[in-house]
Amino acid sequence: MVLRAALHAHSNWSYDGQWELSRIAGAFAARGYDLLFMTEHDLGFSEERRRAHRDACESASTDQLLIIPGIEYSNPPNIVHILVWGDVPFLGTGKETETTLERAAEHGGVCVLAHPSRRAAWQRFRKEWLRYLAGIEVWNRKTDGWSPSVEAQRLISQTGALPVVGLDFHCAKQFFPLSVCLNIEGKLDEGKALRALRLGLYNCEAFGVGLKTFTGGIGSTTTRVLESSRRLAARAFRSAFYRSSPMPSPLSKVICRRNGLRLSHGADNPGSGETKTVD
Repeated sequence: MVLRAALHAHSNWSYDGQWELSRIAGAFAARGYDLLFMTEHDLGFSEERRRAHRDACESASTDQLLIIPGIEYSNPPNIVHILVWGDVPFLGTGKETETTLERAAEHGGVCVLAHPSRRAAWQRFRKEWLRYLAGIEVWNRKTDGWSPSVEAQRLISQTGALPVVGLDFHCAKQFFPLSVCLNIEGKLDEGKALRALRLGLYNCEAFGVGLKTFTGGIGSTTTRVLESSRRLAARAFRSAFYRSSPMPSPLSKVICRRNGLRLSHGADNPGSGETKTVD
C-alpha cells in the first residue's frame, strides 16, 4: 500500500518549534498524512532527551498518524544539516558531517541531506557522503518556498542521489502540499517506514502530482515565477513594516544587555530608575 508522509518537522521539543506533538499530529492527520517524520534540532538534546522524545512521539501517534522521531544534526559552522531517523544514540551537537553520517550508519540510521540551498550548503557537499544518504532534499518549504531548489536539482543530477521533499515545519506558515508517498507492505510501523525510505521505495509529490512536474517544463517555470513574486511581496511588506516601526539602535541594545534591562519595541534610549523595561 502507498502511505503519504510528511518529512522534516519540528515541535516545541526544538528550541525554535512552536507546536506540541499532539497538536501537530492532529493537524497533519487532518491534511491526509499517514506518517510524520520529526527532525528536532540537535541543540539542547542529549541521549536522555532523545529517549524521552521517542516516548513522546509514540504517545502522540494515533490510529490515523504515526509519528517517527528523528534529529536534525548541524556541522560546526551550522551550514550543512543532516536529518537522521532510527533508534540511533544521540550523536552530539556541532559534529562534522562525515562523523555524523558514519556514526548514524553504524547504528542503522536513515540519513537525508537537508536544504542544500540554505547558506549554500550544496557547495560543501562531498561525494563520499553519498554512500550514507537515502536522499537529498530537493524542495524544502521553509528554505525554498513555493519552488524546488535549483541548486539541489543540480546536485541531484550530478550525484544521482534520490530527491526528497520536506516541509521544515516549525509553525503553520510551513503547511504546504508536499509529500513523500511510501510503498509499504503489511501493517505500518517505524521499521517498515524507514526501510522504504532507505531503499527508495517512494515517490515525491507536490499538489498531489508527481515531483517531475515541478522540476522541468512549464511546471518548473510556473513555481519559480510564483516564488519570485512571493519573495518580492514579502520583502515589500517587511520594508513597509520596519519603516513604520522604528527598531532599537545598536547602542541601546548593548546598554540594555550590560545592565540587565529589557528593551521595548521601538526604543532608542535606555530607561532609568526602578523599571526593568526600556521605553
